Amino acid sequence: MKGRVFICGAGPGDPGLATVRAMQLVKSCDIILYDRLVSKEIVDQIPPGTEKVYVGRSVGDPTTHQERTNQLMMKHAKQGKRVLRLKGGDPFIFGRGAEEAEYLSEHGIGFEIVPGITSAIASPAYAGVPLTHRRFSSSVAIVTGHEGAEKDELVVKWDKLAGSVDTIVVMMGIGQLEQITRDLVKAGMKRNTKVVIIQSGTTGKQRVVKGTLGTIVRAARTANIGPPAVIVIGAVAALNKDLSWFNPT
Repeated sequence: MKGRVFICGAGPGDPGLATVRAMQLVKSCDIILYDRLVSKEIVDQIPPGTEKVYVGRSVGDPTTHQERTNQLMMKHAKQGKRVLRLKGGDPFIFGRGAEEAEYLSEHGIGFEIVPGITSAIASPAYAGVPLTHRRFSSSVAIVTGHEGAEKDELVVKWDKLAGSVDTIVVMMGIGQLEQITRDLVKAGMKRNTKVVIIQSGTTGKQRVVKGTLGTIVRAARTANIGPPAVIVIGAVAALNKDLSWFNPT
């Protein structure tokens, strides 16, 4: 019997946002390899007899964990097992899902991709920030604020983004917030452009910090904001004032 790997998004944190398909796999797979951002409430629903392996890492940890994850997927699939590779958010939005699928393809392992709700859209929604709006935003760019260690230079062209889209969503950008805001202002964005940062969005630990390109760095430091966090830059960020609805408990 041939095994199979399911590269699956677990959603942004709120267990209610995990898809039906994701939870079916949680209940039916033989082994689950799960990341740091998969919510505890979902992990707690893994059946007692199912093998589970934590393969996540924190910011700053060595990237060699990916090789181990790849080997575990292949090993158990070759043993004929149904392997659930469970990731926070969506596996194809800065989740290395494509890289893992490429690895499986190269080694002849069957796989399935199961989309998940990315925090890039869920966190702003829970903070009352629509990424598009008929009056304020007709275009959105989702970018990473954290370039891979293998890259020799920054790939995100902040100077091009500044004048080409209405809303910029930055993931994994808290550590580079000062540089990002500086680059956008240098590229022509006004210092009073609205910014919202949502930390641990959709969960009971959600925190929201508001400001502008000129003030958000200080505001984030004062509030001691850290990852995981989503940064929204653009006029829609101001709508949080009227559309905020989620009260973390």
